[in-house]
Amino acid sequence: MEVYNLHSDRIKKLIGIDIQLVTYQKYIESGRHLQSFIKHKFRAKDIQLKALRSNFLNQYEYYLKTEKNFQQSTLNKAIQRFRKVIRYAVAEDYLAKDPFLLYKAKRVKKEVLFLPPGQLKKLELTDFKILRIQQIKDMFVFCCYTGLGFKEMVNLKKQNINTEFDGELWLNINRAKTSKSYKVSLLPKAKEIIEQYNDESREYVFPSISNAHFNAYLKEIADVVGIEFNLTHHIARKTFASTVLLFNNVPIEIVSALLGHSKIQTTQESYGKVVEKRISLEMKKLNRR
Repeated sequence: MEVYNLHSDRIKKLIGIDIQLVTYQKYIESGRHLQSFIKHKFRAKDIQLKALRSNFLNQYEYYLKTEKNFQQSTLNKAIQRFRKVIRYAVAEDYLAKDPFLLYKAKRVKKEVLFLPPGQLKKLELTDFKILRIQQIKDMFVFCCYTGLGFKEMVNLKKQNINTEFDGELWLNINRAKTSKSYKVSLLPKAKEIIEQYNDESREYVFPSISNAHFNAYLKEIADVVGIEFNLTHHIARKTFASTVLLFNNVPIEIVSALLGHSKIQTTQESYGKVVEKRISLEMKKLNRR
């Protein structure tokens, strides 16, 4: 735990430079889980690094499942953060070698939820009398056509939208999660929404709102439109990748770049089913011809 805290202090100084505050907070939270496991398993506040054995992670994983009731994907993240601390310990010569070198986390394949073309169109055509709900709908649809995350959407300024080399409007921001530059040409629906919210008195494109309130309004919108799964802002990003890009034959390597994935394999694993569905539709068209 002493080394874990040293690592946490180290990354704290990177907030706003290489990492976001939420990343640091996640390390602190995972540190508390690790501390409680050590207390539960060893009846101690801390243990020696040299006491770590290869079965430690299996025991820790079992503890997170049975005592904390974590789902596999959640406990994978906690263990991933702990392993980064162990690699830091090896790099600093606190440990001679990584005792968990052969450990492999159980992979979790989640179904990608997104709005198919029909549902997206229905959402676009549905108007709400309550102004706030209409605004939430417009902001969500805008993200369906741009792939913006929640923080990127609320922090979007007019200065981030400019006419580029091709005479078209482009969105140019830094990704909230990775701080990497993100550029995308605005599609007609995104342009239409931008024009609706062109208020010269405002620095930001959209009105301010918290993520919790945004998702609460989306539940009301989902009920009206007839969307049966839990509609959250993150679904907009998935819809951009699936319905807007992949369903319109945009190559997966471009989709991967627009999603900010460091490896195309990540995109293929996440959106493989979507690609299969697109192939199926194309083969049915070929059959009819």
